[in-house]
Amino acid sequence: MNDKRKALGRGLDSLLPGRTTPTVAVMPAGPAAGGLQETAIDLIDANPYQTRRHINEEALKELTESIRASGVVQPVVLRPTQNGRFQIVAGERRWLASKRAGKVSIPAVVRQISNEQAMEITIIENLQREDLNPMEQARAFERLSREFGLTQEQIATRTGKDRASISNFIRLLKLPGQIQEALENGAISFGHGKVLVGLAGFPQQLEKAASEVISKQLSVRQTEELIARLINPEEAAQKDQKPVRTADPNVREAQSSLERALGVKVEIKDNKGKGKIILKYGSLEDFDRIVEALAAK
Repeated sequence: MNDKRKALGRGLDSLLPGRTTPTVAVMPAGPAAGGLQETAIDLIDANPYQTRRHINEEALKELTESIRASGVVQPVVLRPTQNGRFQIVAGERRWLASKRAGKVSIPAVVRQISNEQAMEITIIENLQREDLNPMEQARAFERLSREFGLTQEQIATRTGKDRASISNFIRLLKLPGQIQEALENGAISFGHGKVLVGLAGFPQQLEKAASEVISKQLSVRQTEELIARLINPEEAAQKDQKPVRTADPNVREAQSSLERALGVKVEIKDNKGKGKIILKYGSLEDFDRIVEALAAK
């Protein structure tokens, strides 16, 4: 795990208030040391803020067998709701596997946690496990913004991602359903999706491009070239007629770095240390985001 992952957001511990709730719904075995309690599984409800839609069935079966044989090693985190019931905040897979394993209770830490904290913890837990596909992340970030009024800067700070990444994830929601599905099932990558958003205003071209990307298994770079041809066919034709000059490796690296940072197509034309940088945007939102990013620098 790299340093960025270790420092992800503020960490789960900092999001969990130290105050525990009175011990309720405790099974006859009694609460364990360290603030843990055995909580009846049938009193626990799913987390409505869960961002993960797909659970690896094989991995869940393995976890079920492990819990059946050895019990739950790491307690789940719950928050109290109404009528003596609880809601999962962290550890949904352990809870599901425990139910499958026939357990009647599960070790838990019960904390008073707000709706915002519950969703934030759920997102961070899944991000730390790298368990969300691009569309699940996109919907999670959009929901933090829509339901809790968090800015992209605040979301970036709390999840350990940079603001440009948050913006790029949310922009994936502009893609039509079939392309979002391809992102969910891994047919195309986040990098592909980020590039395809450039055609969001051209549905027919977008559908054609996505189909070609999947059928020909194009790389992200090849996808960028395909979209550039679709957006500017005349310019692409002129380029095809001109002799191709090998770009300096340093220029290519700078171009790729700018594209990753700004989320748009970048072209650097260099001639012995002189030239120009061309930023290509597909919408006014792209334009505003580029201006904001450059101003911030």
